[in-house]
Amino acid sequence: MKEPILEPILRNMRIRRVLPHLRRFPRCRLLDVGCGWEARLLKSVEPYIESGVGIDFKAPELSGAKLSTISATLDDKLPFDDDSFDVVTLMAVLEHLEKPLEILREIRRVLKKPEVAGGCGRGGILVGTVPSKAARPVLEFLSYRLGIVNEAEIRDHKRYFDRRDLLEIFDKAGFAEVRHRYFQCGMNNFFAAQV
Repeated sequence: MKEPILEPILRNMRIRRVLPHLRRFPRCRLLDVGCGWEARLLKSVEPYIESGVGIDFKAPELSGAKLSTISATLDDKLPFDDDSFDVVTLMAVLEHLEKPLEILREIRRVLKKPEVAGGCGRGGILVGTVPSKAARPVLEFLSYRLGIVNEAEIRDHKRYFDRRDLLEIFDKAGFAEVRHRYFQCGMNNFFAAQV
């Protein structure tokens, strides 16, 4: 599948946001929610993790000693036990979900709580990105008019988020602490949510 020209550039910018957080969890167990059709984030962070699982309705078949994927729709349940992961990534996925609050609650459930995480004294972390409300007209122009961003992906966006929206939904999902920054000239949100 050939990607529009801007897709790999935007993806690499998002991955660069995640790597510093993964390095704080050496030898972590990672879940990539919405890993996509090639599980590119999962493959790119393989050297930094103990093991990784990707889940997406379009996940590639991947079953190895370190990395695996599960093909499933992201509805309102994740097929994992409580306290299973040190880090969960959610890169450019939240805007596509029909039930974002339910998935965030599930992510919190599968992240290790501080009492389970061991001697480090901190629980698991969710890191991710989601387009801001300011990005909508720009993304629609880049995809519908110029064709340099995947049009099907943009048409699938259910909502866009600003800082206030994200803090509110993470609070409802039960996250203890959320750090937020805009990047890409305010067009994208980066968040790190601690259990």
